[in-house]
Amino acid sequence: MKRLETAVGALVVMSAAIVCAAVYAIGNARFIGARVPYHTYLRDAGGIGPNTAVLFGGITVGKVTRVAPDAADPTRIQIDFDVTPGTPLNAKSVAKLGSTNMLADPVISITTGANDVPQLPPGAAIPSIETVSLDDLQRKLVALADSAQTVVVSMGADLSHIMADARPVLANLNDVTGVVNRRHVASMLANADAIIAHLPPKLDRISDEVLKLTNHADATFSNADGTITALREPIQADLGELKAAIGQARTLIGSMQAVVRANSDAIHATLENLRMATDNLRDVTDSVKERPWSLIRIKQPKDRKVPE
Repeated sequence: MKRLETAVGALVVMSAAIVCAAVYAIGNARFIGARVPYHTYLRDAGGIGPNTAVLFGGITVGKVTRVAPDAADPTRIQIDFDVTPGTPLNAKSVAKLGSTNMLADPVISITTGANDVPQLPPGAAIPSIETVSLDDLQRKLVALADSAQTVVVSMGADLSHIMADARPVLANLNDVTGVVNRRHVASMLANADAIIAHLPPKLDRISDEVLKLTNHADATFSNADGTITALREPIQADLGELKAAIGQARTLIGSMQAVVRANSDAIHATLENLRMATDNLRDVTDSVKERPWSLIRIKQPKDRKVPE
């Protein structure tokens, strides 16, 4: 009996082991065949390790195979992973540390990139961006809280000064809005209402006068336009005649210039003769003035002797 129970227990254990192996094999069947290796680099791996899921656009496409510091730059972590063949990783794809929800394990999340860039060859390095860790977020929150406390203290001091300055202003406002001032304001508003009530008739009269002036100006402009139109043709005719007269004068002047150029020598000779005749006439005139008797005497008398 005990042997039978032992055999049954062993059979159950073997059956459970076979089922678990089958489930594991089925769950990882797509990773057993051909795999395409890639790698990326992060400053903070965030607790990922081998068998961490790799997502492409939110779809599980592979698993991490190795996580270790980079041999060339120990300040960053090299993460090797495999993806299923046909995963369209391209030059614009970016890897980052992520998770499917707040309570899930971290994953490697790769963006879909762009459609107009070449795909990455196997073994290529995928560019990465760093995500904010909880420690960094905590430090930033602490720094923000410290700065907020400083701001609150500063605002409290400023509010105290503002309230101290506001009290005299409020007192002045109370004085301004007192009963006496309210009566003055009411009286001013009443006078303004009365003035506004008397303004419409005056505005109507002013509008009528402006309209009359506008009509008179329109009539004046119309008369001036008619006068200009009536005078335009006679003025144009006079301008045409003046232009013709100017043309004739230019022709006459040109002819005179040609005549003067042709007779310039004769004119110079005539002018020279006139100059000589003028000189001779001047000499005769001077001689007659000095010796008027020479006009009736041919021979000049001898000069008288001076008495001794």
